[in-house]
Amino acid sequence: MSLNTFGHLFRVTTWGESHGPAIGATVDGCPPGVPVSAAALQVWLDRRRPGTSRFMTQRREPDAVEILSGVFEGVSTGTPIQLLIRNTDQRSKDYGDIAGKFRPGHADITYWQKYGIRDYRGGGRSSARETAARVAAGGVARAVLEQLAPGLTITGYMVRMGSKAIDRARFDLSEVPNNPFWLPDAEAVGEWADYLDTIRKAGSSVGAMVELRASGVPAGLGAPVYGKLDTDLAAACMSINAVKGVEIGEGMDAAMLTGEANADEIFMGPDGPVYSSNHAGGILGGISTGQDVVVRFAVKPTSSILTPRRTITKSGEETTIVTRGRHDPCVGIRAVPVGEAMMACVLLDHILLDRAQMGETRPGRIGPEHT
Repeated sequence: MSLNTFGHLFRVTTWGESHGPAIGATVDGCPPGVPVSAAALQVWLDRRRPGTSRFMTQRREPDAVEILSGVFEGVSTGTPIQLLIRNTDQRSKDYGDIAGKFRPGHADITYWQKYGIRDYRGGGRSSARETAARVAAGGVARAVLEQLAPGLTITGYMVRMGSKAIDRARFDLSEVPNNPFWLPDAEAVGEWADYLDTIRKAGSSVGAMVELRASGVPAGLGAPVYGKLDTDLAAACMSINAVKGVEIGEGMDAAMLTGEANADEIFMGPDGPVYSSNHAGGILGGISTGQDVVVRFAVKPTSSILTPRRTITKSGEETTIVTRGRHDPCVGIRAVPVGEAMMACVLLDHILLDRAQMGETRPGRIGPEHT
């Protein structure tokens, strides 16, 4: 009942705490014969790894992944894949002063209310450190996707940080890996850097919005009502630490549109249906349309800040707290590769579910020869 597992056929269980000896993931449901190596998974972990720029926590973790089971002679065996990432740069003493206090905005108080015990060293399971295990599992999912859907690509990027937003007129996905904010807007990088430097030097933090885009997604993934593709994508993104909102396609802005503006008109192209727009975010009725699947999620500001905040102790006494230690001034930056990993896991899960139900055929083909 601890609910540390997600997925239907491709199932991922994460384990470990921020300041424990290690964290990791158990991946079950990976098909056999898929090339999987620690080096290939490390590529994805290095994108999330802390301490790689001044805009991240300066905790120095190599995030070196070890494969303990489920891979033999370089390929998956079809049995559970056990992934381990050792913690090497814990500074638990930073948290000694707050052992008896609850940090506002953190899960400290709710973990205490539920379990009557909490790991105050960095937050334990509620720490964003847990997301490294998700990224490792997402690397396995990407390896399988290369085999089952070779044209599918997943790209995450930031579209907002506090009061700063990208200019969609300058949108360029090729710029995403070229800057520390994963920005598809090269001209905005300097302004965003100055903005976050000011917040960081003040000992504060700021929220962000991340957008995920999956291209080459086959039409027909997902199922009506309770097996919707967007339901699982929303749940996966919402489960990421510090995420407070998720939207698909037009999302919340759909409330401001008319039916005429929101409907993506359909035309017949040379290879099948094409659409005039993508307000639906590539999903209709919980089933993928073949367009890009677009998901956005909002990340709250890091709650660990140097500004004194009012709180209470475990005994109910009112007090103040200052959270010291090493923290991200904008945790949304490192949420980008985490979001990509969760999307990879969900899309693979739905591809496997679709194959289990439909086989490798697609009965609902559209065109003169199929009418």
